[in-house]
Amino acid sequence: MLPASIQITGEMLSAAEVQDICESLKEDSVRLLSIRGCQLSDRDFGRICRSVAESHSLAQLNLNLGVVSSIGRTRHLADALKTNRSLQTLFLHGSPLLDAGLVTLNPALSTHPSLVCLDLGDCMLGDEALGLICGMLPPDGAKSGLRELTLSANPGISSKGWARLSIAVAHSSQLRVLNLDYNPLGDQIAGMLAVAVASSRTLEVLDLEGTGLSNQSAQVFLDMVENYPTSLRVLVLAENDISPELQQQICDLLSEGEDDDDREAPPLAPDPASITALQPIRDKYHPIRDKYHPIRDKYQPPAWLPHSNSSPQAVLLTSGLGESLLAETEM
Repeated sequence: MLPASIQITGEMLSAAEVQDICESLKEDSVRLLSIRGCQLSDRDFGRICRSVAESHSLAQLNLNLGVVSSIGRTRHLADALKTNRSLQTLFLHGSPLLDAGLVTLNPALSTHPSLVCLDLGDCMLGDEALGLICGMLPPDGAKSGLRELTLSANPGISSKGWARLSIAVAHSSQLRVLNLDYNPLGDQIAGMLAVAVASSRTLEVLDLEGTGLSNQSAQVFLDMVENYPTSLRVLVLAENDISPELQQQICDLLSEGEDDDDREAPPLAPDPASITALQPIRDKYHPIRDKYHPIRDKYQPPAWLPHSNSSPQAVLLTSGLGESLLAETEM
């Protein structure tokens, strides 16, 4: 029997339910486990983590919306990740980790052999944590690192921290998707990121929604995509003070680049792994509503596990409330 998914949102988990989850994990019958926004005792959280450590089938773990609510739970999770070898995607969005939590998790995260997607949005991180995260984006020729990184809504990170991340992105040999939405970046940091994007040979998606940018930033990105070769395919600039005309110009140029690549690239045979791939949930923070909400696709993500490659990417530069980068999986 193929591994299935367990998805529970916003419920109080009983000891019996936790026992069922643990048994399924130990039997290697679970590929996706999502208990986002759920309440459970510290003891039961520890039981789930020990079962995650034993699982050989689990590819995606979603603990979004405050499930990892203390340093004790962070230690349980770190211990699980030190033993687990199958996990590819870890969602911790909305967990009050602080820098101390990242210090606890870092040894397990940075040495995990399979982890390629990490969501640390709204985890109250600062520069110390960001320095550790940069270590998960090793330079060309080094070990493999993250392919997708989400750092949405971490306003405690300073301009020095973002500059350090820009350098790491420029030299990363793996990173495809970087989500920095709802951080107070401003035009100066956006300029650093533009240089990083121009230097990167892999970055395809950059989300800068609601980051305090102006036409000055948009002009820099326009010059970059107009005059320099780049791997960038999606640039999200919604909820910024940027003219629709500049947004459309950038969109058109990115679309042209994608069309050129399609013409040059030979047709690919369908990847069996991508057909059965899992669609993760990305919780997109929106400050107007001041809460998290799963919302609809902005784009089709790249084709590594656990994402689907069933339809072409789209380049979207504007969006309103009720949209998200990743589609929520059905039960």
